[in-house]
This record gives sequence, C-alpha cells and structure tokens, in this order.
Amino acid sequence: LDHLRRVCQPRLGADTMLSADEISAKEAFILSADNSEDAVKAKEQAIYAIGEWYALRGEGDQLGQLLTALRPFFATIPKARTAKIVRMLIDQVAKIPDSMALQMSLCRESIEWCRAEKRSFLRQRIQTRLAALLLESKQYSEALSLLSALLREVKRLDDKPQLVEINLVESQTHHALRNLPKAKASLTAARTAANAIYCPPLLQAQIDVMAGTLHAEEKDFKTAFSYFYESFENFDSVSSTRAVDCLKYMLLCKVMMNVPEEVSAIVNGKPGIRHSGPALEAMRAVASAHQQRSLHDFEAALQAHQAQFRNDPIISRHLDSLYDMLLQENICRIIEPYSVVETSHIATLMNLPLATIESKLSHMILDKKFKGILDAGAGCLIVYDDQAPDTTYNQALETIGNMGGVVDALYEKAQQLAVTKA
Repeated sequence: LDHLRRVCQPRLGADTMLSADEISAKEAFILSADNSEDAVKAKEQAIYAIGEWYALRGEGDQLGQLLTALRPFFATIPKARTAKIVRMLIDQVAKIPDSMALQMSLCRESIEWCRAEKRSFLRQRIQTRLAALLLESKQYSEALSLLSALLREVKRLDDKPQLVEINLVESQTHHALRNLPKAKASLTAARTAANAIYCPPLLQAQIDVMAGTLHAEEKDFKTAFSYFYESFENFDSVSSTRAVDCLKYMLLCKVMMNVPEEVSAIVNGKPGIRHSGPALEAMRAVASAHQQRSLHDFEAALQAHQAQFRNDPIISRHLDSLYDMLLQENICRIIEPYSVVETSHIATLMNLPLATIESKLSHMILDKKFKGILDAGAGCLIVYDDQAPDTTYNQALETIGNMGGVVDALYEKAQQLAVTKA
C-alpha cells in the first residue's frame, strides 16, 4: 500500500511526463477492493492526478470513462467527497478545448445516476452546471425550463448557496434573451440570498459583473464602473483570468461616459501594468479614437483588435452603440453649415458607402436629430432651420380663457346687485 500511495501521488508540473504504466497502476489501485481510510485518501489523490493528466492531454473520452468506472467506488465513500470528485472531473473536462458536447453529455449521465442513487445534493449542483452549459451553447429555452424546475425544488430546501448560483445563471439567461426586467429580478433574488450567507469571492465577483452589465444596459455607466471595479478586485484576489475582462469593462465605461482621457490613467496604473496585454491595448485604441472623434480611427481600432471585441458580447454591443454615436456626431458636423447638401458629398467626406450614409440620415430624421428630408431624385439632403414654435394658438386660448373669467366675474356682480335692489 505504501508503494502504491507513492505511485499515486500527483507530481505537480510533471503530470505530462507520466508513463502509461504509471497511469495503469493508478487506475488499478483506484478500482481495487481496499477501502481503508488510508487507501481512500490515496485513491482520491490518484483520481485527481489522472483527471489532470487526461485534461492536459485533451483526452475527454477517457475522463468520461473514468467517471463511469468510479461509480462503485463512490458507493463506499461519503456523499460530500463523491460530489467533490465528480465536480472536479467535470471541471477537468471543461479545460479541454471544444468539449461543450462532452460536458453536457457527462452532466446528463451524472444526473441520471444521481437520481437512481437518490443523491439530490449532487444532482442539483450538476443540473445548475448543465444550465450554465446550455446558456453558453445558446439553448436558452431548455436552460430556463431546467432552472425553473430546479428553483422550485431548491426553494423548498432553503439551500441559499445553491439559490445564489441558480438565480445568477437565470439572470444571465434572461439577459442573453434581452429580457432585462426578468434579468434584474433574478439578480436581485441572487443578491438577497447572498447577503444571508458567506459568499465566496469568485461567486461575489460574478454577481457584481452581472450587476454592472445590467446597469450598463440602462446607460448608467457610472454605477456600472463601480460594480466592475468590485468584481475586478475579487477576481484579482483569487488570480482569476476574468480580472482582465473586468478591467476591459471598466475602461469601456470610461469611454461611454465621454471621459476617454481617464483610460490612460487606468492602463498606466498598477492594475493596468499587472494585466497589460492585447485586451487593454485594444481598449486604449478605442479610447484614443473616441477622444479624437475620428470615425476612421475607430473603425481601424475595431478591425485591428477584432478578436478582442467580437468574442465578448458585452463590449461588442456597446461599441456598436458608440460607433452609431460617433457616426451621428460626424454627420451633424458636416451638414451644419448647409441648407442643401448632396448625400454623395457627405459619403465622400466620411469615406463611407453612399447606402450607409442615406440609411443613417433616414434614421436620424425619423429620430428627430435634425429637421430635413431626403430628396432621392436629386440625391441630396434638404435641411430645415430650427424655427421657433408658433405660440399664436396657445395665446388665443389663453385670451379666451381670461375673457371667460371676466364675463363670469361680471355675471356674479350683476347677480349681487339684483339681490341688493330686491
């Protein structure tokens, strides 16, 4: 047993060098009938080592087979330890690129096993993980259906840590569907449950990110910045890679608040230097283009750092809004001195396709950004001067009202005189 325990100890930093014989020895020891306390601890260490080794080699199928083979072993150890091992193995599968389908398959198989073994605690947590995977794979209806049934069950148990996770995933799903009122309601429920328990930094950071995202959707970028800052500190305290994303969101908020000059101060500060890289350089380029009010520089920044922006739906959505705002400002600046101007001239000055300019002008007229019409036949834009509103009608109504008041007062005096004479 001592020899097998030495073999089964994970070798940090050297797992990729394990031989097939060592892996076979570990697997044989795990499946052995020895269930003494020392043997169980050694088996658990061996499981962690094998799981990490398979993940580093990208052998997701082997991890799935290992999870299935361990079920007899799970019957001999406490349920809490079983839950820890199962969730660890699923986390190892998540480290393998393009393993979404395999993760979902393992979750579904594990859920059925938990039902058969009546392991409700583990089943609820795997179902929450499955809902998050469904959200990531954009299967929103199935995710909401699963979360709704799970939420009713967990509420009866009053398992607040689990309620926090379920409500958070539900909020993210509603946000992905652009149902902001329900997303805010789910987030409020998650924060209420989190306030009643100790919330780990990683989970608290996820809650703050969601809160900042929803405030940004409502154009309250100042409040969103404070939430993103809180989430950045929590992610940074546990050395999570998501700290860089939160830093990007903080810079985005500064740009959307029309203070792009503050971006350089954050990037050159201690957090920016510690997390420097392509992501922060991309946001610096956007801030510089916005500060110069240059649509051309903005498009160049988007093109040069496309990988940093398009893979993040939050940044992508707000940058599209920022592009529209810059386009409107540039068009208004060009047409300001004209009463009639050719649309082709605007397109030439802005170096944009004519169809894009005409479409944007139509939207601006409908949104009442300025008064004018598009003359499609002549290919020009006719801009009307802002005229003071005609107050004649309102003044006439006011005069008639005053006259009515005078007549009523005279009538009352006449009635009083008639009473006095009588």
